[in-house]
Amino acid sequence: MKRGLQAGGSVLLAFLTAPALAGEFDCIIEPSRTVEVRAASEGLIEKIWVDRGDMVKAGQVLVTLDSGVERAATEAARYRSTMQGRVRTAESRVEFSTAKYNRREKLAGQSFISLHDRDEALTEKRLAESELVEARDDRRLAEIEYRRLSEQLRLRTIRSPVDGIVVDRLLSAGELADNRDLRKPILRLADIGTLFVEVLMPIEGFGKLALGQTVEVLPEAPVGGRHAAKVTVIDRVHDAASGTFGVRLEMANPGLKLPAGIKCKASIAGVGGRPAGAAGAGRQPATPPARAL
Repeated sequence: MKRGLQAGGSVLLAFLTAPALAGEFDCIIEPSRTVEVRAASEGLIEKIWVDRGDMVKAGQVLVTLDSGVERAATEAARYRSTMQGRVRTAESRVEFSTAKYNRREKLAGQSFISLHDRDEALTEKRLAESELVEARDDRRLAEIEYRRLSEQLRLRTIRSPVDGIVVDRLLSAGELADNRDLRKPILRLADIGTLFVEVLMPIEGFGKLALGQTVEVLPEAPVGGRHAAKVTVIDRVHDAASGTFGVRLEMANPGLKLPAGIKCKASIAGVGGRPAGAAGAGRQPATPPARAL
């Protein structure tokens, strides 16, 4: 009898100290965001440097628009911003008029010339100083105009805002990129440098997850493997019909090796409940709802 109690106690102790079993739940791997690449200004497409399926890096040149006129205007503005002629001429006039006024001031003090002549020299000096200020202001405005035109020229080259992949190319070289037509971007990109994993959880699992918790993600074949992800969103609005709620995981994708748009299982330690795919009694296995990116 004593031995039986000891054996029973050992079994109970082993059960209590055993690690919590991990439940597996349906999920889908999605891009962290999709981007529609458009031109900031209307223009003729000169060249598109990428095509569907190409991997791109943030800052990589994707599209160049025809920019001959903008280049010429920028070059002219750059030259005006470096011109020194008017400033040097105004400086020479200030120097001459100042010396002239100083001589007239001495002569007027000795009564060799009238005060009217001295005042004329003073007025000439002040006008020369005003012309110098105006010349410097004009050069400053030319520098600002050069920067403005440089920014306009920069917008004729479209660069990738993300690390990802080209999902689609809707325009070609020679077509007009119209920034007013929101229905037709030039390219569509998917950011897969970081992936979102959308998990469908039974309502029994609510309160058993915490933000920042590490979860193991198992992509379906033929991708396979086990990948670590962190909980970033836990929905607080549940689906009463299926008795489920959504959880978003964030998963790094170095080298863009993992594709997006594939199903997976999320293995979450310590969370039991209905098995993956059992969204509700008598219902078909649910696919996590698509989220706005």
